[in-house]
Amino acid sequence: MYRGLILGLFLGAACAAASAPVTFTKDVLPVLQKNCQSCHRPGEATPMSLMTYQDARPWAKAMREAVLLKRMPPWFADPAHGKFLNDRALSRTEIDTLVAWAEAGAPEGDPKDRPAPRTFVEGWNIGAPDQTFEMPIDFGVPARGTIEYTYFVVPTGFTADKWIQRAEVRPGNRAVVHHVIAYVRPPDSKWLREAKPGVPFVPQKGDNDGGEGRREFLIGYAPGTVPEALQPGQAKLVKAGSDIVFQMHYTTNGQAAEDRSRVGLVFANQPREQVVTIATQNRKFVIPAGAANHEVEAQLTLYGDATLTALFPHMHLRGKSFEYRVVYPTGESEVLLNVPRYDFNWQLSYYLQQPKLLTKGTRIECTAHFDNSANNPANPNPKEDVKWGDQSWEEMMIGFMDVSFPVGQDIETILRDPKRKRN
Repeated sequence: MYRGLILGLFLGAACAAASAPVTFTKDVLPVLQKNCQSCHRPGEATPMSLMTYQDARPWAKAMREAVLLKRMPPWFADPAHGKFLNDRALSRTEIDTLVAWAEAGAPEGDPKDRPAPRTFVEGWNIGAPDQTFEMPIDFGVPARGTIEYTYFVVPTGFTADKWIQRAEVRPGNRAVVHHVIAYVRPPDSKWLREAKPGVPFVPQKGDNDGGEGRREFLIGYAPGTVPEALQPGQAKLVKAGSDIVFQMHYTTNGQAAEDRSRVGLVFANQPREQVVTIATQNRKFVIPAGAANHEVEAQLTLYGDATLTALFPHMHLRGKSFEYRVVYPTGESEVLLNVPRYDFNWQLSYYLQQPKLLTKGTRIECTAHFDNSANNPANPNPKEDVKWGDQSWEEMMIGFMDVSFPVGQDIETILRDPKRKRN
């Protein structure tokens, strides 16, 4: 009898706990703090804030639908291949919590259950930058028309080499900024030497974006991208005397506007490993009009050892899927990332949970598929063949990657075939 009483009390308590109402303060707010508030707060790209109950309550039903359909948070990696540090996918428990809250009428709960608020540095997701660089003028974007890629050269003034632990691009006007790439131009590079510091510059057509010369990808911005936050002991290098070059892609929207974008940097102490963003790409494709599943491939062979840390696929509006594979010198192959439903509106980076050592001779292969048919609602014109081009109604096929290697090694020893003569 005694055991039966204890068991009954235990089961009763368990049932009571299971049937306890899901509330915002106790259950929902921790989920939003962990997964949503870095974007859903004032000053960020999202259209609504989810910082408080008053903010979130009107969106309860929309949140329920978004998490059930897995539209939010945006995450497109096939779970069958790879694990990633920045996996945004909600757990089953988190999805059930948001659904139960909405279906219960979105109750607020006891204010005493509210966790301490997350703290953010206004205007930045990397924390307070050690140094910022800004376009020197407001750039006027007309109401209509096509704007070619425009470049701004901003000298760093660094008199000593700097190591970068975190970096972030903040667009000045998200309504017209399609994307930003902040490049590092080393002091000995000839790239864009015709451009005057602080003056908008548009290279001539066919000039390979301003001529040949070394440049290094520092950080980019596009819808859905996240700031660069490298692991302890890793950093990107900006050599003394380098320039930051803003590559600006603007899109008109029917209203004249102005933009002045900026980059924030957080410095690191002397790291053990240097990180460089590299890429494999294909510029010679033609996607036939009406093709629903056109395949384009690109590959890159490594001529030295490197550790792969992150992947970032890039296509435009006809992009459908993207896959990264590695083929090892032994002939074995492995899928590192499969994105079966690419979304141009959410251009995500995928940071490997376990960085992968790629030995000399490893080949990185990328396969992309494009939907140029009328069934693609984002397709600008399914009746036209499509080639490589800068604008969104054209296409790109780029597999960006972050690789790390010991400080002091030259990235060229990894990327350049030693049998090929330098120009």
